[in-house]
Amino acid sequence: MLLPSDQYPKLRAIDIRQVMHDGQPSLLLRDPLQISDRFLVISHGLGPALLFCDGKHNRAAIAGKLRSVFGLPVDVSLVNNLVDALDEALLLDNLRFKTAQARALAAYRAAPFRQPALAGQSYPANPADLRRLLDGYVAAVGQVTPAPPTGRGVLSPHIDYERGGRVYAQVWQRAAEMVRAAEIVILIGTDHYSLEPITLTRQRYATPFGVLPTDAAIVDALAHALGEEAAFAGELYHRVEHSLELAAVWLQYVRGNPPCPVIPILVGSFARYIGGEDPATDPRLEALMTALRQVMDTRRALVVISGDMSHVGPAFGGAPLSESDKAALRRSDEQVIDRMRAGDAAGFFRVIADTGDRQNICGLPPTYVALRLMGAVEGELAGYAQCPADDEGTSVVSICGMVFG
Repeated sequence: MLLPSDQYPKLRAIDIRQVMHDGQPSLLLRDPLQISDRFLVISHGLGPALLFCDGKHNRAAIAGKLRSVFGLPVDVSLVNNLVDALDEALLLDNLRFKTAQARALAAYRAAPFRQPALAGQSYPANPADLRRLLDGYVAAVGQVTPAPPTGRGVLSPHIDYERGGRVYAQVWQRAAEMVRAAEIVILIGTDHYSLEPITLTRQRYATPFGVLPTDAAIVDALAHALGEEAAFAGELYHRVEHSLELAAVWLQYVRGNPPCPVIPILVGSFARYIGGEDPATDPRLEALMTALRQVMDTRRALVVISGDMSHVGPAFGGAPLSESDKAALRRSDEQVIDRMRAGDAAGFFRVIADTGDRQNICGLPPTYVALRLMGAVEGELAGYAQCPADDEGTSVVSICGMVFG
């Protein structure tokens, strides 16, 4: 017998990508939390069924909607097969998923540290090999004079090192003395999948170079300000999110030992603010920044932002880019960089929001929060690149590095 949550299936927030499968346009469905290692590939024509997996339509009603709204010759047996497959892959918001989620969260919290999710995949897991890789990026860009140790912040990319290595090397060399002088690092990164605005963790972040201690007392204070349930509702996203990890590796590479304590913070999508409310009026962001400013008043804190810039072209649902399009993109990026350089959080948000964020700037949330947090600062550009995002060279991810003093 089906439970109500299974009779009226509700799709979770999942990763959906367009792919070609057996020569046909298809949709790849994956669990962004990676609680399940299963994935589904469904025909593009069956995609509309996902719209009605909203907890309000039962299986028969979904089949009826596909027939009446989309003219698809679908019977309930096909919908049953789809919903059962979604359930088995833990892609539905139901008891089966919640049970698995609770087990995964308990295991994550009980572990001695957060395991590096990308070690051995995006970069070497062996520390000697990793050091050689990063040394190579540093050698390729040459010597960079460090900024004064009194600087307050760093903007680092979170694209893979293969494409972004030169910009990583430029900005982290420029920030080297700031990193070594810091008593604590406030590490703020893009949360690519969670719907939660702010997500904390008490877990420590590990890299092949060692384990970064998380200041649990400060995390406790932040959680008190935000509310315990809200602060940790999306905590499992820390386990799989790459943004903080890729910055943490460079932080440890530059810092060396002893490692610097950190406060790992993920910031979710700002889509709710684009064309809507002003993020400056969000009490959750205000509570976070008020609590963090108390830390900055008593400790020599360095704010590290992990965020990329524009994501444009067919890989992101847009038109192919020509060389003139890429030049225009750089001019558009420079408007955003100009507001960061001025330390202007409101202007930074507005210049992106005024376009409806048509360039998909994934570094918007953490950069806005960090600019608000740092207050009156001046930024200095320390590298910019447009990285290829498809084999044809018609899609790019733009990135930059900055230091703030």
